[in-house]
Amino acid sequence: QEDIKSQVQEELGDRQREMFLRQQLKAIQKELGEDGGREDLEELREKLEALELPEPTRQEVDRELNRLERMGPEGMEAQVIRTYLETICELPWSERSEERLDVQRAAEILEEDHYALGDVKDRILEFLAVRILQQKAEAAETEGEPVELEAEAVEAETEPVEAEEKAAEPSIHDTVGRNPILLFAGPPGVGKTSVAKSIARAMDREYVRISLGGVRDEADIRGHRRTYVGAMPGRIIQGMKQAGSKNPVFLLDEVDKLGASFQGDPGAALLEVLDPAQNDSFTDHYLGLPFDLSEVQFICTANFLQNIPGPLQDRMEVVEFAGYTEVEKLEIAKRYLTPRQIKHTGLTGEQISITDDAVREVVTRYTRESGVRQLEREIGRLARKVARKIAAEELESAQIDAKQVNELLGRPRVHPEKAADTDQVGVATGMYYTPVGGDIMFVEATPMPGKGELILTGQLGDVMKESARAAWTYARAHADDLFISKGAFKQDVHIHVPAGAIPKDGPSAGVTMATALVSALSGRPARYDVAMTGELTLSGRVLPIGGVKEKVLGAVRAGISTVVLPKVNEADLEDLPEEIRDGLTIHLV
Repeated sequence: QEDIKSQVQEELGDRQREMFLRQQLKAIQKELGEDGGREDLEELREKLEALELPEPTRQEVDRELNRLERMGPEGMEAQVIRTYLETICELPWSERSEERLDVQRAAEILEEDHYALGDVKDRILEFLAVRILQQKAEAAETEGEPVELEAEAVEAETEPVEAEEKAAEPSIHDTVGRNPILLFAGPPGVGKTSVAKSIARAMDREYVRISLGGVRDEADIRGHRRTYVGAMPGRIIQGMKQAGSKNPVFLLDEVDKLGASFQGDPGAALLEVLDPAQNDSFTDHYLGLPFDLSEVQFICTANFLQNIPGPLQDRMEVVEFAGYTEVEKLEIAKRYLTPRQIKHTGLTGEQISITDDAVREVVTRYTRESGVRQLEREIGRLARKVARKIAAEELESAQIDAKQVNELLGRPRVHPEKAADTDQVGVATGMYYTPVGGDIMFVEATPMPGKGELILTGQLGDVMKESARAAWTYARAHADDLFISKGAFKQDVHIHVPAGAIPKDGPSAGVTMATALVSALSGRPARYDVAMTGELTLSGRVLPIGGVKEKVLGAVRAGISTVVLPKVNEADLEDLPEEIRDGLTIHLV
């Protein structure tokens, strides 16, 4: 008993002495005017203790906090440590948004926010359906609380797995259920960023976006080490701090615009962020601590897939965004663009109306794009010009038709190709597409006295030049079948592809060049209402090509009624709108 009594008295004495010393320290700091810093420090300690931190992180935070307590509050190093600990306080270590996963509701949101994009919507709804089934399966296998679903909850019936067993026996289920990284690829203005916002709204998650365009420093992704003056976390950790949630929808915009420099390769730094097998312990240089990103739904956007490094692209699932057709642009303008621009200019629906013919005129003669950004800008110009006249009391209201579009916007700035009016010898119509859409082009061939040489002009690339030589050889080898006299090949033949100022390349003009050559050498005219595309081999086989939808839509817009396509591309015709397929004659070769 005496030993116990003395031990208790000793412990009480130690506590009293510590309390006495702390009170003395507070009194001294108050005399020095430093008591405010102590209150801030206690407040910071309370915030840090309230966080649910992993044990290694907790030990590091406590070590830094103890260092801060031993320093004067005005020192430079103390300010650095305080900023570091405040950053840790602001990160969502355990806060999550409560998901609401409902496929029907998500479909309604996507339909409400976006017109067309049927394949994209299907892929997103598939992704959400998989999330629902994964979480139902997890709820059945563990005693953890499942995320609230619209479907019936599945009660957990199995025994909880011991932590030691789970760690000792890695299971394939550890990698199942991780969020796939989606890559939205397509031309500008087709809705990639806004679809990502709709996904966040459909899942009831926080949404955060960072732009990677022009990023050339690895530290922009991973942050700077605290030894640097003015060090701060990288964009990933800053985005998580902004989201305030551990499971946001995180958009990495313009991932194809990343660039390497002597300061490191930010694309390589993204490999860890976008790898579901590694991002549960992402380490930012500034934090120096692992941070769990495994619950984040990352979505990337890009215009050109070929600009994304192979290892980075391999970690993502590509969702292709095609350009809008003229009919789709008309409907988008009617539903979204025109009402928005009328509202922005302070007008009402009674003061201004824009007819479908006016929008069609703007689409075809004032814009050249796959998306609708320029279209919205031009509609905004129309609304502003009307708003000016109404404000000056020159008009009370206006209905804008196609004729008034020309008066308000001036002369047309886009001059799309139109189909020829008559059949011509040596002129064949081809099809091509670029990131801003498809169109037709003319290939002209003219024989003339010479030594049997082939002359190529029109800024043709190497691949297109080889296609012309292959077409020349095919015509010579099959001269009898094509009704070409042998003497015709003793002439020079000049192939020109206008416009001469625009560089051109690709293999898909092979069939068009062969048609123009045969027409010129045999003297038979090529049909003006037929457009064609396909790569031609020396044996006469026609190989598949890309961009069928864009090329055919461009041809129809130019007034073409018949198209010739490779037979291998027959499945691509399903991408065409039904009204286009019904009004077009298609030959597969």
